[in-house]
Amino acid sequence: MEKALESIDTRVTSDLVEGVLERLRGDEDVAFRFFTWASSRPGYAHRFETYNAMIDILSCTKPRAKRFAIACDMLDYMKRNPGSDSVPVEVIVPCLRAYAERHLARLSKPGPKWKARAKAKARPEVHAFNALLDGFCKCGLVAEAESLFLRVKTAVAPDAGTFNTLFFGWCRVRNPARAMRVLEDMVRYGYEPDSFAYNAAIETFCESGMVSEAMRLFKTVASPSAKTYVTMIVALARRDCLSECFDLLEDMKGAGCLPDVATYKELIEGMVGWGRVIDDMREKGYPIDVMTYNVFMEVLCELKEAGEAMRLFKTMVDARCEPSVHTYALLMSMFFAMGDPDGAVEAWGVMERRGCERNVDAYCVMIEGLFDCGRTEEARSLLGEVVDAGMRLPYARFERLLVRLSEAGDLRGIDRLSEHMRRFHRRGLARRFAVSEDKKSRSLRGK
Repeated sequence: MEKALESIDTRVTSDLVEGVLERLRGDEDVAFRFFTWASSRPGYAHRFETYNAMIDILSCTKPRAKRFAIACDMLDYMKRNPGSDSVPVEVIVPCLRAYAERHLARLSKPGPKWKARAKAKARPEVHAFNALLDGFCKCGLVAEAESLFLRVKTAVAPDAGTFNTLFFGWCRVRNPARAMRVLEDMVRYGYEPDSFAYNAAIETFCESGMVSEAMRLFKTVASPSAKTYVTMIVALARRDCLSECFDLLEDMKGAGCLPDVATYKELIEGMVGWGRVIDDMREKGYPIDVMTYNVFMEVLCELKEAGEAMRLFKTMVDARCEPSVHTYALLMSMFFAMGDPDGAVEAWGVMERRGCERNVDAYCVMIEGLFDCGRTEEARSLLGEVVDAGMRLPYARFERLLVRLSEAGDLRGIDRLSEHMRRFHRRGLARRFAVSEDKKSRSLRGK
């Protein structure tokens, strides 16, 4: 083709090249060969519109990664071309649009029918542009990302995701002043930052030691979430600002964000210990009841802090706050998780000596824990107490216990538990399991 073209004595112009490219739109390989040949002709140089036409052909014909790689090489060549140090927006935007339609369709999947019209108005190049900015920010090139945004924002209208990407980028490089300016621009464009953006910023500032900046940002949040409060409380606790911590806890309750186990867990981990939290709660006038102690107990047991958990238990007893069955269940679960069944058995005995009535949940914790650590006889003995007391086991636990009895080869126990459970659950289920286990055992004995 090249030899045939060179034999034609025709002056190559931009209009001619663009006309030929339009004719070759269906054959991108031949079009690109002609485009390359034309660029080598003396006295001729592609203009931006010609580049745009070629990129459009490469981007829209077939969704192959190779085509987009060539298009990117062309963009790079345009930037390195003498007399040019940048690529016009008019060239970048069609490439972004085509890339988004082919490769980022999952970011704009059609929703319900009533949302179809709104989705149709969304411009796909925004998704591609946001992905590009996100790549810059993750590489630490946030200034370059913002520079690109300023160049392209007139042609590609930014959305909330654009500002969030830049905002998180400046947070990542620990530049709160620039991050706050992005938030201000976001509001000017009519987008309201969500709680996730504020939480990420506050958490980033706190991790980098900029607690004062985080507190200033926190005060600008209209409706802080529980996560926002917890992040600030932990940061203040690590700075030993206990008074401010409990002021925020009070504000948190007033705002309807009730503290949960996760809140106190973060608070305890961020402080020296749970004792200081309880002491400060007493000074602030918070009621310290068994539910409050159980919250701290759950945190310590989850962290497997056996020594601290037992010290908290002693504090409860000394304060004449009688531990509940939930308190003992937490201790027993912790000891079993730590591989210390003797500790769980001791807690079980203390529970009996202190007159705490055992419920079915406490029995299940002990029985399953004993089965797990291989103390089968003790587990079967406690299971017998459950059956004798006529306690109703949840069906899921009933199934697990039947499997444990089957593994132990206790067919009499299976039959007895099945008969017991027929009082509370569908009659056929328990009996069917017992019969199948009995048949399985008989078949093994016959071999």
